[in-house]
Amino acid sequence: MKKPAEKIIAHVDPDLRDLIPGYLENRQKDITSIKNALKAEDFARIRVLGHSMKGSGGGYGFMPVSKVGASIEIAAKNKDPDSIKNHLAELSDFLERVTLVYD
Repeated sequence: MKKPAEKIIAHVDPDLRDLIPGYLENRQKDITSIKNALKAEDFARIRVLGHSMKGSGGGYGFMPVSKVGASIEIAAKNKDPDSIKNHLAELSDFLERVTLVYD
């Protein structure tokens, strides 16, 4: 039997409480968008999405999102689909495991 994945605790500013669910939902949409862009070999679109994540993650208290976004941006510049897929898996894993603590 597979043991449940360990939770990732994210300490978030309570002032952002209303914005966080939408922000995380949009990162799920980014995963779908990047997968679609990969099929179309649209590395420019992937680079823009990665760049956007890189810029926004830290502001919401999600440095892992910023780091993955930066990695996706670089992989897109290098036209490296395997690396992009690996980073998407990392982002997906983070989104599944993150638990929010407002403090």
